[in-house]
Amino acid sequence: QVQLVESGGGLVQPGGSLRLSCAVSGSIFSIYTLGWYRQALGKERELVADIATGGSTKYADSVKGRFTISRDNAKNTVYLQMNSLKPEDTAVYYCKYDRYGVYYWGQGTQVTVSS
Repeated sequence: QVQLVESGGGLVQPGGSLRLSCAVSGSIFSIYTLGWYRQALGKERELVADIATGGSTKYADSVKGRFTISRDNAKNTVYLQMNSLKPEDTAVYYCKYDRYGVYYWGQGTQVTVSS
């Protein structure tokens, strides 16, 4: 089993920043992908960004240039730095561990962008 615990969500004004963290524990292996997904009310869950063990990254077009994903392999933690936040970024953000198609989700953290 793998456990993921997200933190760092909250309420922020448009144009503001937040940093999400996700700590991974349990029966993890040395090679796995960590990702951030989000689900807005009434919409499907979508990929925001992910990062492989070696550091290669992938971003949704809607967040390119504003969000940065990073990971600390020694701490088994992944981060999502979110800058220039927009109201449309409002969603529950989930962390995902994926090892060759075997995946686990965190419980999610709410991000609300509003004035």
